[in-house]
Amino acid sequence: MTDAPTPPRARREPKQIVQHGQERTDFYAWMKDENWQTVLRDPSVLRADIAEHLRAENRYADAVLAPTKPLQELILAEMKGRLKQDEMSPPVPDGPFDYYVRYEPGAQHPLHARRPRGGGGEEVLLDVQALSAGKDYFVVGSAQHSPDHALYAWAEDSQGSEVYRIQLRDLATGETLPGPVESSTGDFCFSPAGDWLFWTWRDENGRPARIYRRPSRGGEDTLIYEERDPGFFIGVGLSASRAWIAITAGDQETSETLLIPGNDPTALPRVAAPRVKGERYELIPWRDRFVIHTNAGGATDFALMQAPLDAPDRAHWTPLLPHRPGHFIIGASVFRDHLVWIERKDVNNRILVLPHTAAGGADPRAVAREIAMPEEAFLLSLDGSYEYDTTTLRYSYQSPTTPRHWYDYDLHSGETVLRKTQEVPSGHDPDAYVTRRLHATAPDGAEVPITLLMRRDTPTDGSAAVLLYGYGSYGHAIEASFSTRTLSLVDRGWIHAVAHVRGGSEKGWNWFLGGRGPTKPNSFSDFVACARFLIDRNLATAGRIVAHGASAGGLLMGGVANLAPELFAGIVAQVPFVDMLNTMSDVSLPLTPPEWPEWGNPIEDAEAFALIRSYSPYENVATRPYPAILAMGGLSDPRVTYWEPAKWAAALRDVTTSERPILCRINMEAGHGGSSGRFDALKEAALVQAFAIWAVEQPASAVNR
Repeated sequence: MTDAPTPPRARREPKQIVQHGQERTDFYAWMKDENWQTVLRDPSVLRADIAEHLRAENRYADAVLAPTKPLQELILAEMKGRLKQDEMSPPVPDGPFDYYVRYEPGAQHPLHARRPRGGGGEEVLLDVQALSAGKDYFVVGSAQHSPDHALYAWAEDSQGSEVYRIQLRDLATGETLPGPVESSTGDFCFSPAGDWLFWTWRDENGRPARIYRRPSRGGEDTLIYEERDPGFFIGVGLSASRAWIAITAGDQETSETLLIPGNDPTALPRVAAPRVKGERYELIPWRDRFVIHTNAGGATDFALMQAPLDAPDRAHWTPLLPHRPGHFIIGASVFRDHLVWIERKDVNNRILVLPHTAAGGADPRAVAREIAMPEEAFLLSLDGSYEYDTTTLRYSYQSPTTPRHWYDYDLHSGETVLRKTQEVPSGHDPDAYVTRRLHATAPDGAEVPITLLMRRDTPTDGSAAVLLYGYGSYGHAIEASFSTRTLSLVDRGWIHAVAHVRGGSEKGWNWFLGGRGPTKPNSFSDFVACARFLIDRNLATAGRIVAHGASAGGLLMGGVANLAPELFAGIVAQVPFVDMLNTMSDVSLPLTPPEWPEWGNPIEDAEAFALIRSYSPYENVATRPYPAILAMGGLSDPRVTYWEPAKWAAALRDVTTSERPILCRINMEAGHGGSSGRFDALKEAALVQAFAIWAVEQPASAVNR
């Protein structure tokens, strides 16, 4: 087609790189601005030639997808129609107040508010919509009231770079206090009395490196902890009992906790149990003891230990909830009289409740009360509480077919009360849909779970188009949650499928270990096995599947694009981690040292270098017929930098033998999470779905590459 849009051709500047005696050429290294740290904080200083190339990519993507604009608008309208305009979270009590978040009709951002417990007038604590006025991007990363209810603090990011400013407001006067905290990760907590603020500082390379303390109403910052290992991330928090302030440090496989007594917040932090490589632990103060969530002692799926409050070191750890393979303990929460933990078995979660009086028994699972659901695939989650001395547990339940339900559970009686059901204003009939949990067989025999959502009347003869989503990294599980966005595809006769590949923790921590470091290639082969399984079961047809992944899931997308491009009509890779070898070889980047335990260190380890080079998507682009690809990034993204999708798209365009387009779209006003407003975020979701539909329906020869 002579009038088809012409793709941009990035200039090729060969840069020779030698590692472990091997030489490679990177033709697009120039896309990384040498002052990238400054660009993250001020995107306007991006080098002019790079900025023009990114804009050219955006123009090309917009031109190619221009015929889908009406479809994008229609899908966007559908998604908006499923959102309750004046949505409000279930109020969470704390002392004299109920705290909640709500939206005004038409607002992109919420109000944070409270009202007297038991009823009364609303007090607005924070109007995020007003704060966002005139800004292209604005996010409140975290917000909390002081334990004495006198102050409200929030962390705001106006670039998408995740460099936060922490502000505090006097709730008696409504005035914002002078002297905000700058260069924070957005992580902070108050001392139990509310007179001190502890916060985490982000260094020039974007890493959390120090913990400071300052008077809550203003004053000098005092350094109380500095992490010397660039591979360890740190944070600070207040325990549920408000008896301890905890500083946590760790990477993907090792952790350490330092403690400050809540009644002596200016005391120096002390190490609870020194870090041991390969061991993770979390301390949870509970009345007369610490509960320790840990994998120590070979507890691959984690166990709960206990130790005296005055002796939290490993020498005093004794079993509380023994390790049981296949029962992955995700985490634990405590109330004055009860211990609650959530564990995952066979992909689904369950919640267990143990009274303090039964905590000394030999088999706590035998006496604990269980909260579970009967659906084939569902998500149970703990929703947290401000109060420690309470008999009420808040949890929520949802599934791909069932909107989210919030429940209050009486810890003593077991009585359950429904507090809220997610409303879908445009209407939703759960019975019109079906969720299925299937299992594909990987090349090595592993059984890979797949969660399907479809309408009951969707044909299962291979004629339905399929969107196959995957992630598979960091032990992060893709839960069987309800999504109003997904319904726009499903209502058009699509099947939405999630491939729970190794690298996640859907089948326990061993499932994670089976897809990290030396075993990372399993993630890619698992995903391809899921696609082929759906084809073999007549649930899909090769060439009518669109693959979708984001961030480390974008690495998965890049890997399967090289491994089995013939299976897919299109691939959507959002903020994709595709320039992996170069990124993991650059110690200045924010996540490089912390992620060596996940991927391996290609700088020092020749075997890790060889393995990463063998599957890194950018390094393995080759002459083959790639499907249509939509790579999406954010200019101020500190996690997956903008040049990764830009370089990948340029390299793909050089070699693909198909006529399917390679598209790159960079959000020039956002970071890793994309657009910040709730409706603006839907625009990107609508674009993804419109691209998927277009990729399946568009003839292969209709668009020049």
